Amino acid sequence: MKPPWCQLSRSSTSWASASHARRVAAFILAMLAALAAGEVQANDTPLPSSADDEQVQTPRVRVISEAPASLRTTLEDSLSAPRSPANVWAARQWLNDMEPRLARFVKDPAFRVALLQRVYQEAQLAGLPPGLVLAVIQVESAFQGEAVSSAGAVGLMQIMPFWIRELGLPVDDLQDAWRNLRYGCTILAHYLAVEEGDFTRALARYNGSLGKTWYPEKVMSAWQRHWRPTAGGQKPVQR
Repeated sequence: MKPPWCQLSRSSTSWASASHARRVAAFILAMLAALAAGEVQANDTPLPSSADDEQVQTPRVRVISEAPASLRTTLEDSLSAPRSPANVWAARQWLNDMEPRLARFVKDPAFRVALLQRVYQEAQLAGLPPGLVLAVIQVESAFQGEAVSSAGAVGLMQIMPFWIRELGLPVDDLQDAWRNLRYGCTILAHYLAVEEGDFTRALARYNGSLGKTWYPEKVMSAWQRHWRPTAGGQKPVQR
């Protein structure tokens, strides 16, 4: 019998309801079209991490003037919402919670914090739980940004090079950690929207093993054991 956290379904993923999934799908498809046309570029400025948090709105996607009006509206609606003090506090609490856990994988403190900031940022942009993104990275590459699989998948989230042709620009470097995260989160969010919030099927699609459950179970296990936010300062289970 599968453990309960491997049996997430449309009914149990309230954060990713069908209506939310449709909105995410529309946003992701617009992002894909813009990336393919070279109309959207990543802004590599990290999230604010000081007292400037509540005063500075850091754009996560820069839309150039040639972007279609419909795409511009979609992106502006997503990015112009102000970050409330509660959201700023939640982001900082999440980072503080995850930073010591990531130390076993990423030894450089500066890069560790920067990576967590970027994971949180990209997950928020794509409508994904940031802990799920960390679990995918753990399973795919063990946080080794230079990893290349025998099948040719590259980087933190193990992106196949054909995705450059489908989503991006010929100059995209999949071993660039921030670009790799953008690809991986975009792809996973798209699959989750297609599957209307079904984690198991979306993760299987991401892995290319739709119809099998070994990969979703592995990712969900990593998420449950290592990357679930803790309550009351309790340490996560480590096995």
